[in-house]
Amino acid sequence: MSSAHDGAHTPGSPGGRTAAGATPQGNVAPHPTDTAPATTDTPSTLHDLEDLTQEVEEEAEHRPPPAGPATNLVIAALVVALGAAAAVGALALGAGTARTPGPGIWPLILGVLLVVLGVGLAATARRTSDTEQFSRSSWLVLAGLATMLVFVALIGTIGFEIPAVLLAFVWLRFLGGESWRTSAIVSIAVVVAFYLVFVAALSVPVPHLF
Repeated sequence: MSSAHDGAHTPGSPGGRTAAGATPQGNVAPHPTDTAPATTDTPSTLHDLEDLTQEVEEEAEHRPPPAGPATNLVIAALVVALGAAAAVGALALGAGTARTPGPGIWPLILGVLLVVLGVGLAATARRTSDTEQFSRSSWLVLAGLATMLVFVALIGTIGFEIPAVLLAFVWLRFLGGESWRTSAIVSIAVVVAFYLVFVAALSVPVPHLF
């Protein structure tokens, strides 16, 4: 009578044959969870880097040439003039005192800060090298500053409502590039909200028409 283990290779026993379905010694069966090494996305990353580099180079090509000290001084003088004009207009409105501030207190503070900023720009005009020469966008900024001067000149005569609507509309439509409809709706909404909060609710002494 033969044993049930005849012809089968059992662990620890030398010789013999390997049983059917058993894994030969020295060979390790692959684990079902073993997967191929993950591939990296280096080509995609390099492609994105090349696109970014190309965008930066194109932007540098279309950038206006740097401005010199003379242009920096002109800009500083314009800032000082704007601040002085705002301060004069604020004093005409009445700045009041620290205890009872008038409608011109905030324009006065803004004008003084602009004057200080302009003086600082003038002091560093020769050392500043990251400014650009005047371009179309620069003239748009100057146009926006001019509308602010018109706003300050008219607010004491006809109130803030109409000048504020026109100022917001010009900035949104011509400087911000918004549509005619959006510019009109947002301008009116902003002025109405300002009126309800500061004039109707808080009774701030702001020159108003209605």
